[in-house]
Amino acid sequence: MSAEIDQLLLALRRRADRIVPEAEFRQKLERSAKSGKPLRLKFGMDPTAPDVTLGHAVPLKALRTLQDAGHLAVLIIGDYTARVGDPSGRNSTRPVLSGEQIDANAKTYLDQVGKILRTEASHLEIRFNGEWLGTMTMVDIIKLAARKSVAQLLAREDFAKRYAEGVDIRLHELMYPLLQGYDSVVVKADVEFGGSDQLFNNMVGRELQKEDSGGEGGGGGEGQCVIVTPLLVGTDGVVKMSKSKGNYIGVTDPAGGGNGMFGKIMRVPDALLPQYYQLLTDVPEGEFLAAIATSPRDAKVRLAKIIISWLHTVELADQAEKDFFAATHGGVPENIPELLIGTAPIRIPPLLVKAGFVSSNSEGIRKIREGGIKVDGEKWTDEKAELTATEKGNVVQMGSRRFVRVLP
Repeated sequence: MSAEIDQLLLALRRRADRIVPEAEFRQKLERSAKSGKPLRLKFGMDPTAPDVTLGHAVPLKALRTLQDAGHLAVLIIGDYTARVGDPSGRNSTRPVLSGEQIDANAKTYLDQVGKILRTEASHLEIRFNGEWLGTMTMVDIIKLAARKSVAQLLAREDFAKRYAEGVDIRLHELMYPLLQGYDSVVVKADVEFGGSDQLFNNMVGRELQKEDSGGEGGGGGEGQCVIVTPLLVGTDGVVKMSKSKGNYIGVTDPAGGGNGMFGKIMRVPDALLPQYYQLLTDVPEGEFLAAIATSPRDAKVRLAKIIISWLHTVELADQAEKDFFAATHGGVPENIPELLIGTAPIRIPPLLVKAGFVSSNSEGIRKIREGGIKVDGEKWTDEKAELTATEKGNVVQMGSRRFVRVLP
């Protein structure tokens, strides 16, 4: 048993920034092994955007490690905490989404996390924190707020920074760590997973559980352990992966195509490759470091194929590689989108808008003047000239990776 736990901890440390406290976590694993009762592993996601990204996949992959060891993941969809807005790492108040936006995003999350987590009932429990937060009375909220002082909450790094700089901190933002922590009390979490920016919130959950005397909350005086993972840097190489920053790779992004997984990973800065390999794959460290040192380009190809094989299929990974290099060497990928334009002649700028390549005719004109547009392999230089689609179709290309076949 001890050797198995050693191996499990070794696997978790690969993706863990911190395990708090590790000795207590080991004790929980040992007790679980003896009793046969699985640990309850909490992971919360606020549906503030429709896409689950590779950034989310890092803690989810660590969570999957413990699922495979027989433990139960408790996925909390924060349909109510999303209405408050997680202030973690922000230097201004987060805009609050409408209930309709949050509910629409939440519906997409369950299918997406199923690409990473085991979804059978013995390994996954799904909860929405509106179940308990939505039924709290004003008295309940005041009692919860009374469990922490303003000084304790302002000790959080981002709050402290904003306070020192005279930047607004709204009262509802101070409630967020308490609401997230209360989730842990309600679901009786043994362990909570999150990104490293969530450590303060996770520890609030541990403290609330330790204060709890039992009953419905079930904390029983012992708090959850916390496992936080590093924040995956986005494809821009500057800030953490985020939908709002446009530097993300979604777990349901298509394998290939101009804006698919393969192309996005090939654009990841070389300096990020060790982090991506470490957090998103199981390739031994010495092996991937040697591969990166030898050829960053080949290492990116391998990384892209590993991730696509994991989230899609091996066949799609192979096809994405083939299409990418066909496109970048002047060829046309085998599978490209088709666009029906009818039999009437059409100028290229509005065609580019229809294809979703540009947002306006003026942008399309600029792309033509820059020499970035080809039709059937020939550079298109006349912004006023019209194209009449042939029966077999015409391939319109923008740059080296965006293609569409236009048909009458």
